[in-house]
Amino acid sequence: MSNTTHPPRPEFGLIIVGDEILSGKRADKHMPKTIELLAERGLSLDWADYVGDSPERITHTLKRAFESHSIVFSCGGIGATPDDHTRQCAGRALGVDLVLHPEAEVLIRARMQDVAKEQGVPYEPDRDDNKHRLNMGVFPQGAKIIPNPYNKIPGFSCFGSEGGAVHFVPGFPVMAWPMIAWVLDTYYPHFFQTNAWVEKSVIVFGAMEASLTPLMETIEQDHPGVKVFSLPSVDHPQYGRHIELGVKGDPTRVDQAYPQLLEGLKPFGAKLGPELVRP
Repeated sequence: MSNTTHPPRPEFGLIIVGDEILSGKRADKHMPKTIELLAERGLSLDWADYVGDSPERITHTLKRAFESHSIVFSCGGIGATPDDHTRQCAGRALGVDLVLHPEAEVLIRARMQDVAKEQGVPYEPDRDDNKHRLNMGVFPQGAKIIPNPYNKIPGFSCFGSEGGAVHFVPGFPVMAWPMIAWVLDTYYPHFFQTNAWVEKSVIVFGAMEASLTPLMETIEQDHPGVKVFSLPSVDHPQYGRHIELGVKGDPTRVDQAYPQLLEGLKPFGAKLGPELVRP
């Protein structure tokens, strides 16, 4: 058993909003970066949803996210143009009104003053376009802001009553990624498991996943907290057709489970290739 204890790890989810992703006009970069940001903290992504700019679908997706009690990041659709629906949909999913967040108002006004100064024009707070920009700070009642180090226009977080939350950030990677990192470091450091997670696996030739399933189930039953994984490949450039079979979790538990996995492969007569270890 490891001497290091951690609170039960919640599930982490990701929602990507935008027609441009589903149409192929833009490739999603948020999921690989979110996986990277989580992995740096000993965490992992459990699920992801992609949804276009349909208010009904966004509301349904967010409602499901809130009900999941997961920690979720939602990227995109929080601006104030006609195709941005995420803020309104978040309010509907929670059943609460939208209100201008006072801290967001201060930050947005500061950004407007910065822009006016950069352009060498006077700041006119009552100009129609400036008043419209305040809509970017209209969030579901009770939301908390997420600072935006790029241009001060904040995102927002909505927390559930049972530990889950959805954190809303812009679709622009230059803004979204440091904001996701800030959320993780501010709200969830007690879940970090840096240096407390490892994967050990072996390349298996000449075996079928179905025949290995009972062994995988036995390993998980005998070693609570350890996850067994099976990654088949039919055209790997180095190994060709094979299965990468392994265990992941707390290093001490993995050290106990992995030898049992190797021993359990012997009756299958399968040829074993390289063994892999990933932190």
